[in-house]
Amino acid sequence: MSDSVPEAEIREEAEAPERDVPAEAGHDPAAPAALNVPRTPTGNADVDAQLERLGDADHIATDGHLEVYEDVHQGLREALTALDARPGPPAPPSTYGNRS
Repeated sequence: MSDSVPEAEIREEAEAPERDVPAEAGHDPAAPAALNVPRTPTGNADVDAQLERLGDADHIATDGHLEVYEDVHQGLREALTALDARPGPPAPPSTYGNRS
């Protein structure tokens, strides 16, 4: 009696599909997967809202990411532009250089 396994039996096991591995119920490997990238609040409500918007990309297919990124980019540009705007009434006209 031989302790070795016949070569034909080894070949069959290698070619057989894995049947013993249970598939997770409801898991679709092609579905979007959350990246779970931490987003630290900046203290600026407008910027923080845009950073949270980035989280939307975790729940959509990659072909929709561009729309989210462009939306966030535009929102961040607007937030930066708003920082350049002076709050309150306009500054009085300068009299510097006017020697009358």
